[in-house]
Amino acid sequence: METVRGGLDDVADALSARERGYDLAIGAMEHLGVAAFVLGADGRVLLWNQACEHLTGVPARDVLGARNPWRAFYDKPRPCLADLVLSQRADAVGSLYVRGGASARGGSALSAETWCAMPQLGRPLYLTIDAAPIRDQSGAVIAVVETLRDLTADRRRQEELESLATLDGLTGLLNRRSFDERLGGEARRAARDQLPLALLMIDLDNFKPYNDAHGHQIGDACLKSVALAIRGALTRAGDLAARYGGDEFAVILPGVDAIGAARVARRIRERVAALRIVNPFSANSYGLTLSVGGCAAAADFVGSASRLIATADAELYRAKRSGRNRMSIVDCEAGASAFGDHRANPLAATGGRAAAGPNP
Repeated sequence: METVRGGLDDVADALSARERGYDLAIGAMEHLGVAAFVLGADGRVLLWNQACEHLTGVPARDVLGARNPWRAFYDKPRPCLADLVLSQRADAVGSLYVRGGASARGGSALSAETWCAMPQLGRPLYLTIDAAPIRDQSGAVIAVVETLRDLTADRRRQEELESLATLDGLTGLLNRRSFDERLGGEARRAARDQLPLALLMIDLDNFKPYNDAHGHQIGDACLKSVALAIRGALTRAGDLAARYGGDEFAVILPGVDAIGAARVARRIRERVAALRIVNPFSANSYGLTLSVGGCAAAADFVGSASRLIATADAELYRAKRSGRNRMSIVDCEAGASAFGDHRANPLAATGGRAAAGPNP
């Protein structure tokens, strides 16, 4: 009997020591300098430390015992990283976070980064997040610890550097390097998804003498205005405008055929005409004008990005040679020629080349 009692006392002492150790760990975590919270095995918040209160603006009393810690970080219901560890849903990390996956520490721990709405603060934060399970001696998960660090300043600096690397400093459009990368990517996507792809090359008519006569400051202001007009003519999120070089621009139109490309080219020309920039070197009374060359290809005819550029550039040359203030769009599949004045409705053609003369 004494032996049995002694064994029970040993177990009780061990459990008491374990509980004291657990309480000690919880106490240390409460005063940890890193924002952290703990979910129990049932998903309820067991701890919300002071640093987490400071990070989120949410006091511990509002979340302790609740199963909705997401309210401190997001506008809509969604699992936190700790919830994914509890439910063993590591496969959901990719769809919920900017980046993330299994933690370097191994096991079932997860790491992620994402923008969080932070409703209580009223401003978004970019957080790096780690979540790891706490297991009992049998290996069962009894809690999950989630830690959070604010990397907003670093993320914004990174985005600024990326923006400088991808955008033209004068116009804010994509630069030539980014254009080449995006066009290559869109060409591959068009072939993979069996979608058409259109490209427009745009050149300002008689811009060099205008720039030489008025000076680079006015010339730069003109280029900025034209860039805004081009961007304003693009109505879909996936359409991309770039400064190709000097006074030449380019527009990538995923999923657009020749007729759609001609419509976009017309809108661009109309918006630039609406700027009413006087160009005394223009061959007509329309002020500053531009010429547009373009091509559109079905998935089977897209080919390489360089082929698209060469074709669109040839059409641009054709428009310039035809008197400037024109557009010439070719369907790479049909390949036939069809020139007409803008007032003759160039969009009536369904294949071949749709060309337009001066605006009426």
